[in-house]
Amino acid sequence: MIGENIDVNVAGGLSFPLPKMSVIRQKFNTDKIENIKKRVAEEFLNPDIQTSIKPGQVIAVGCGSRGIANISEIVLSVINELKARGARPFIFPCMGSHGSATAEGQKNVLESYGITQDSMGVEIRSSMDTLVIGSLDDGTPVYMDQHAAKADGVVVVNRIKPHTSFRGEIESGITKMLSIGIGKIVGATTYHRQGMDTFPVLLPRVRDCHLKAKNILFGVGILENAYDQTSHIEIIEASKIAIREPELQVMAKQKMPRLMFSDIDVLIIDEMGKNISGAGFDPNITGRSRSVENWDAELKINKIVVLSLSKESHGNATGIGGADVTTMRLYKDLDVSATYANCITSMSLGGAAIPVVMNNDREAIALAIKTVVRVQPENCKIVRIKNTLSLETIEVSQPLVETIRENSEKLEIISDPKSFAFSSTGDLIKDQRTNEEEQV
Repeated sequence: MIGENIDVNVAGGLSFPLPKMSVIRQKFNTDKIENIKKRVAEEFLNPDIQTSIKPGQVIAVGCGSRGIANISEIVLSVINELKARGARPFIFPCMGSHGSATAEGQKNVLESYGITQDSMGVEIRSSMDTLVIGSLDDGTPVYMDQHAAKADGVVVVNRIKPHTSFRGEIESGITKMLSIGIGKIVGATTYHRQGMDTFPVLLPRVRDCHLKAKNILFGVGILENAYDQTSHIEIIEASKIAIREPELQVMAKQKMPRLMFSDIDVLIIDEMGKNISGAGFDPNITGRSRSVENWDAELKINKIVVLSLSKESHGNATGIGGADVTTMRLYKDLDVSATYANCITSMSLGGAAIPVVMNNDREAIALAIKTVVRVQPENCKIVRIKNTLSLETIEVSQPLVETIRENSEKLEIISDPKSFAFSSTGDLIKDQRTNEEEQV
């Protein structure tokens, strides 16, 4: 059992000087939507979308558990456009087993994103109960949230992006929400049991079963740029999802941020969480996945340190198993029930594995540096990021500076090297990237 303090004998100790870090800027494409409400309204002018909405229809609007930029404004705009056409929308959580796989937990997740009954002006109907609305050719039952299944029409709103655990023409997006998300924990568990390597084929089959059995009106697809800003919103009518979503997936991959290095000795991640990535910290960024055996990645990282868990994650530390070292602070914030429910449903138990736990930030960082073989601390190539969504302004150690000078079009040094600043308890207290005093 891990107690309040960990006393471990490390040969030579961990009090050696840590390398100094410089703040740098990574330069990405900055295209973004300036007026969300206007953009959504323009999409509703599509004649096919307009004719799909009938006055008096009760329409279920599915929202997920990911932290999506401007999600409350996007959902509110969709709700208002539906109302303007005489529909009677309500919101339902469309998030599989997330939110501790409880109705109240899933409602709380939506509320943490500003999606509440008061702010949206419509009811939120949250339930873990489902109806079987059909089956696949092999007899696999297809499940749909009971409230969505009883509605006159269904709309889902989701970001389209690369998934953290499988590769295919469709990954995270509309199709995944119309299969895993809308099926609640029973559906998510049923499909995950077949293995995520089957998802590129399985999920479209589940989606198409929903499209055939129920009145799915359209999906609202969202793309974000490398700065976690909304760059594209597109309403895709049901009959065109199979064709258009793969095209948007290609666009999403082109827009993704990345760490512009080929290899890193130690990656320090200030925070992880379900609002940041389904895997806590995105394997598409770190190049490391616990759920896929042959995860193709250009970036190689020796050690990953994760310091804290975001409040928005509500204790769900799914993906922590992808780190090598963590802190006592994160360990205490971990909600075992929420984390286990997510990992067991996905059949990826490695995501709940606990890394080496150290007492504070300094010990965690020092241990990672010390355990990089054949590299002295002063020569260690270190990168520090806030999270895998925030990659514009980062910190790097001096051995990486030469790489930056060789790639000045995409990388810019914006500060002289400075030492890590720790409190008396060993936790980081200064973030050079924002020049603000803050507890990580």
